[in-house]
Amino acid sequence: MNCIIVDDDKLSCKVLEGYVNKYASLNLVGCFSDSVSARNELAQRKDIELVLLDVMMPEMDGFDFMGSLEQPPNIIIVSAAEEYALRAFDFNVVDYLLKPISYSRFCKAIDKTIRYFSPREVSNTGDEEIFIKKGSSLVKLKLKEIVFVEALENYVTLNTNSDRYTIHFTMKAIEHQLPSGVFIRVHRSFIINKSMIQSIKENSLDIIIGGSVKNIPVGKSFRDSLLNDINVMAR
Repeated sequence: MNCIIVDDDKLSCKVLEGYVNKYASLNLVGCFSDSVSARNELAQRKDIELVLLDVMMPEMDGFDFMGSLEQPPNIIIVSAAEEYALRAFDFNVVDYLLKPISYSRFCKAIDKTIRYFSPREVSNTGDEEIFIKKGSSLVKLKLKEIVFVEALENYVTLNTNSDRYTIHFTMKAIEHQLPSGVFIRVHRSFIINKSMIQSIKENSLDIIIGGSVKNIPVGKSFRDSLLNDINVMAR
């Protein structure tokens, strides 16, 4: 997993760099003392999967940095201040580490990232079945039955032709659980089943759900990947 460190504290950077180099599954791409340089690096490289980010940074603080990213990678906050934790989790960060950070606590955060947020191999047909809690029962659902997924604060809703399920998950985590052959993310708040697309407009698309048409917004940074992913025949 390629990662970067964004921290203006030289000692903290040195400690984190040592931890990253000791962890076999991590590859350190670079260390940045300001958020602007880190953001430029993320714009140039699409293979960075993890950012170790301090909150109090020059020019652009950690929250402004996260808010400026349309498709943020996994983010672990490293901070000396405990009071930012609640706000940080509103940005769907993977974990919040308080300085000074022990190597065992660092490993726990990375293990969590790899276990829940790294892409995993799933059937590319969407035939894989999952169980979702509904009331006091567990309901079996095939992934390909999901028409679209919508972000709802700290939850996501899985929408089928006949039902809607709300689960405590992040969009990033659910995106990594869904087969890319069936689903594609088209907006910060929406993942759609590609087979349900009826038409694509400039900034939105129409899908069929339950016999009716629903309009879904398409984010600017997601449009190219959407068009590259589908078959387009044009003169």
